[in-house]
Amino acid sequence: MKAIHQFVAGFSNGDAISNEAAVMRGIFRSWGYESRIYSEPRRILPELRKEAHDINRYRQSAGPDDVLLLHLSIGSIVNDIFAELPGRKVILYHNVTPPEYFRGIQEEIAANLARGREQIKALAETAEVVLADSRFNAKELESMGYGKVSVLPLVLDLDRVRDRPSRRVTREYCDGLINILFVGRCVPNKRIEDALCAFHYFQRYVEPGSRFIHVGSYAGMEQYHAYLLTQARELQLENVVFTGSVRQDELNAFYRSAHVFLCMSEHEGFCIPVIESMALDVPVLAYDAAAIPETMNGAGVLFSEKRFDLISEMMGNLSRTCDLRKSVLEGQSERIARYEDRDPSEELRELLSPLLA
Repeated sequence: MKAIHQFVAGFSNGDAISNEAAVMRGIFRSWGYESRIYSEPRRILPELRKEAHDINRYRQSAGPDDVLLLHLSIGSIVNDIFAELPGRKVILYHNVTPPEYFRGIQEEIAANLARGREQIKALAETAEVVLADSRFNAKELESMGYGKVSVLPLVLDLDRVRDRPSRRVTREYCDGLINILFVGRCVPNKRIEDALCAFHYFQRYVEPGSRFIHVGSYAGMEQYHAYLLTQARELQLENVVFTGSVRQDELNAFYRSAHVFLCMSEHEGFCIPVIESMALDVPVLAYDAAAIPETMNGAGVLFSEKRFDLISEMMGNLSRTCDLRKSVLEGQSERIARYEDRDPSEELRELLSPLLA
């Protein structure tokens, strides 16, 4: 029986690429194929060793008829091993953040990103099928010498975020304050410092009874996290919360307690929290950059200039029960309906059809 195996740089809970790989594994198995996920062993969480496997174990038994799908997102030894393996190959590009964002903050991550950018170029001739999860990402690959790149929007399981929220978090944060939320890793390209500046105007001039919540891991980014804490103190902000990593039910509760989702990020290959916010009826206010407009797809509110005073006024309008908020939520509901009115299994089957015949 032919197999379809996936290769990822790392495998962990709550990680978007890990979650997509798990969903796709279920799809491949439903087609009757053997399907496993492989990664660098030190980047697989111990409790997930039954879900993802050591890539070196696959290398010892690799078959020329296997279909191999690489999730390309950062510099990794997995990318080099993938290039050497026999089999019919697929690349799914999730974008590699430009390393410049991390210079002077986390040089090791900057080096991995720079390595990833070099590996992208080296992999240009290795795959028969090349996919990207946004047109923004596809254009980037094409500029690096890739031929035809097809778009496969991220395969998400939105039932996870719609599942039961944490009662503890709900009680704590549904307390009458206006909650401005951002979800995403604590990394410089997300420009969380800009979100804090906008919140400064919002709390001082629009809504004093407010709170800023950032949900996302800052592991390995302690220097940037410390900078954000210092900025919050210097701006004399009140009610600023950095949660770090949270469980799924806690994340669900933070979404449900939010009045506005504010995204100041300058580089996103897709931005899953935008879709999750829309799915839970949280108005999205986002900076017009990278793949964000494509992901929003005409819904939410985009701004092209970081005028913190104007952004804070819009936050105020979106956080209140008014015609604008109602209109924005209606547009977001239509966007989510379009996103979910798709069959990922059939999309994958069509895109991989040259390899499955």
